[in-house]
Amino acid sequence: MSDVLSEGKDSRLYKRLVYDEQIATSVNCGVNPSEIGSQFLVIASAKPGGSLAPINKDVQEELDKFLKDGPTAEELERVKTAYEANLVRGLDRIGGFGGKSDILARGQVFTGNPEQYMISLNRVRKATAEDLRDAARRWLSDGLYQLEVVPFPEYKAATAGADRSKLPEVGATPNVKLPAFERMTLSNGLKVVLAERHELPLVDFTMLVDAGTSADSSASPGTAIMTSSLLTSGTDKYNALQISDEIQRLGAELEAASGLDSSTVHLSALKSRLEPSLALYSDVLLHPSFPQEDFARQQKLQIAAIQRAKTSPGAMAGRVMTPALYGKDHPYGLQLTEASVGKLTRDAIAKFHDTWYRPNNGTLVIVGDTTLAEIKPQLERAFASWKQGDAPRKSIPNVAPPKQAELYLIDKPGAAQSYILAGTIAPPRNSPQEIALGIWNDILGGTFGGRVNMNLREEKHWSYGARTGFQFARGNSAWVTQAPVQTDKTKESLVEINKELHDVFGARPISQDELNKDKDNRTLRLAGSRETINEVGDAIENIVQYRLPDDYFSTYASKVRALTTNDLTTAGKSFLSPDRLVWVVVGDLAKVEAGIRELNLGAVHIVDADGNSIR
Repeated sequence: MSDVLSEGKDSRLYKRLVYDEQIATSVNCGVNPSEIGSQFLVIASAKPGGSLAPINKDVQEELDKFLKDGPTAEELERVKTAYEANLVRGLDRIGGFGGKSDILARGQVFTGNPEQYMISLNRVRKATAEDLRDAARRWLSDGLYQLEVVPFPEYKAATAGADRSKLPEVGATPNVKLPAFERMTLSNGLKVVLAERHELPLVDFTMLVDAGTSADSSASPGTAIMTSSLLTSGTDKYNALQISDEIQRLGAELEAASGLDSSTVHLSALKSRLEPSLALYSDVLLHPSFPQEDFARQQKLQIAAIQRAKTSPGAMAGRVMTPALYGKDHPYGLQLTEASVGKLTRDAIAKFHDTWYRPNNGTLVIVGDTTLAEIKPQLERAFASWKQGDAPRKSIPNVAPPKQAELYLIDKPGAAQSYILAGTIAPPRNSPQEIALGIWNDILGGTFGGRVNMNLREEKHWSYGARTGFQFARGNSAWVTQAPVQTDKTKESLVEINKELHDVFGARPISQDELNKDKDNRTLRLAGSRETINEVGDAIENIVQYRLPDDYFSTYASKVRALTTNDLTTAGKSFLSPDRLVWVVVGDLAKVEAGIRELNLGAVHIVDADGNSIR
């Protein structure tokens, strides 16, 4: 019942509250199951400035309709297919939330039968519309719940069990099974990369289009993101609600997004419904209609997201840091604003799609239960009408690190914490030193046990968590330190961060023990790092997107093991000059500005959340 009400754009509550009446920005239903008694939840968020009264009214009306008539045949088929598809995808993982171990353990604990999931699946398959209606009437019509509790048996500790006098012995580390993949090119110029995985009847497709937000330099900031968000809003054949309904009827997953260097369109399909799923996928990719009403709605949502970002300290700091590092006119430094999104038009989105979404400007990564010989003719049919075109070449200029330290302060009166960012320009993802840089960063602050977090969180207790990390790109990457800290320790935290960044090259260089621990962390986890179809796909997408060598992952462990502490120090020094960083601090300036200025970290600029100078 919860899926009928809120799963998918064509569900009753989403369609009415979010899509048609637009009085809510989100609505979700769900069952929170427990052993004794469960909860049925309806959660809806009103639009900014909106009232909850009409939402309550609409929700109650939709519940009353369901209690009276139950689901339609189409709704029942849709949610049944989605249930089975979600179960199959959960079985792709050994552990984690919803993996094989969870599914078996849940059945064993609650029913004494590890194969209970098959009984539940059979119940779903056999369920009728009347079954759902009657269950809703029984449990949700009057708000009453009758509970009988009987005494539990008397439990006591078992007399025999595991030997806890010593830790279990660690066995031999299994060999790494990295994805083997094949390449081909379709007749229209589309490059295809395939990794076979035959354990489950699933096939995943990810189209990587060489566009992304960096392509906005030829348009207006926000164009790539808006294009991706509107791909599933309609085609020449379907409207948005019909696409959503078709996705669920097929048991598929279909989504689009835009990152920095690429725009992606992802499909996860059941093998038994592969051909119609591919047909829908190609229709969305090739023939989006970008309806004006959907464009206007998405434009409002995008502007609302920007406004929310300008109230979040981390997002505020990032909005200032990125253009400060790259420059406001660099493809990586473009900033989304209400004005830039507000001036977008439906025709500009269509033009962006026609310009960049070309077969000769993309790569299709496939992982799952198929072969090249089997999938090629299906792809040729699905993409037969997709013609090559002259997609522009993006120009991503090299960027030099900051020449001097700069300090940007953003006022957030009353803030209980100050949010600190420190950043600089770093090498591209495919740099020869990338692996050494990754381990160097882990030790400094890329993991929980990194020096920055151990200092500010574990020793000083000034922060819930502090990290350092690379924001990798095909061109120059960015490297940042981020630390939300309590307001009264802002100055002191800046001192400690600055000290850690200097000490790693001076008073406290990386030790052999730190290097050995991180080598083990990176290599011993490899055996399980390609457990799921998604993980295999992500690995191949990294190779494609960042133009890494095909043997990157198969040679990764040996390259890690060969590194020395000198290699790490050399790699870190190649890009990081602690005295020439861009610093951004978001906090209550009435309380922290004077102390920050006393440190003389660099030239101070007081700016707003868009980076505009205030004083």
